[in-house]
Amino acid sequence: PFDLVVTSYGLLHQEAALLTGVAWQTVVLDEAQAIKNSPTRRSQAAMHLQAQFRLITTGTPIENHLGEFFTLFHFINPGLLGSRERFNERFAAPIERHNDREAGRRLKKLIQPFILRRLKAQVLEELPPRTEVLLEVELSPEETAFYEALRRQALERIETEAGAGGHQRMRILAEITRLRQACCHPRLVLPESALPGAKLTLFAEVVGELLDNGHKALVFSQFVGHLALIRAYLDEHAIPYRYLDGSTPARERQRQVEAFQAGQGDLFLISLKAGGLGLNLTAADYVIHMDPWWNPAVEDQASDRAHRIGQQRPVTVYRLVARNTIEEKIVRLHGEKRDLADSLLEGTDASGRISADDLLRLIREP
Repeated sequence: PFDLVVTSYGLLHQEAALLTGVAWQTVVLDEAQAIKNSPTRRSQAAMHLQAQFRLITTGTPIENHLGEFFTLFHFINPGLLGSRERFNERFAAPIERHNDREAGRRLKKLIQPFILRRLKAQVLEELPPRTEVLLEVELSPEETAFYEALRRQALERIETEAGAGGHQRMRILAEITRLRQACCHPRLVLPESALPGAKLTLFAEVVGELLDNGHKALVFSQFVGHLALIRAYLDEHAIPYRYLDGSTPARERQRQVEAFQAGQGDLFLISLKAGGLGLNLTAADYVIHMDPWWNPAVEDQASDRAHRIGQQRPVTVYRLVARNTIEEKIVRLHGEKRDLADSLLEGTDASGRISADDLLRLIREP
């Protein structure tokens, strides 16, 4: 009784038995990075779909590592890249660990006939320009001392658990998270701290200037606690804003988006993972990233909530980064992440995946 079925990834795994029982002519996955993690129910349901022809679209075919890329290709062309074990042996390990250019060239040759890449600049020529600005945050001497004390304590705790295998890696990541939170504001690590946050101070200056000139901005952070501090500041200064995070119900989420698009609120505060995809927020012409995420593709997707079809004004993206901290090192890693994707899509050199030693180095080197 129908020619076309449009559904969500949520319904795909909820109704997997029904949808995988149909012999479809064509299956199209939009935002296909949603199935990148092969063990998930969503990914498994997608793999069991029966179709004569499969097509995926995504702006981020590689977000973290080549294993995700393998999953996408296994969906559209099973067997092309061999088994996952063979793929890791032939391509992932040599490219990510040893920057093996020959392995990269072989992989690119295999996949090239199945990829059609179109950059935004090529297909959306009418889109206004987007400018990226890195704003360096100079921590106060007191904040710097606080950060350094945390860094030394982190190293001591990690060294105490040396040799604990996977547990040590989790410890390293936990300590890195604490350091990243300290870069945002001391109170994210020590709630009773009376230290002022240099990043919040700079944010206030930037926002004041933007609002004085009639601009609207999206404000992203991956820490809900950081957004809470920003909300407190905005409430204190009677600055109207909209807000959503991962706990915002779908209906309320849509209400907040519609209100912002209708001109209600100068700022829209959004947790990075909750609002980085699927939102149209072209009422904003500025984007402020309060803290760098590991993966620049996630930040780019978030920035594209404003820089998209329907945007009439140039868009400026501010990235706030605390100087001489782990945040600067994460930003340097962004270039390597971009290289990994471009090496397959455009043929440039690839670089490695972040190892446990690399993570530890982020803490060890002041």
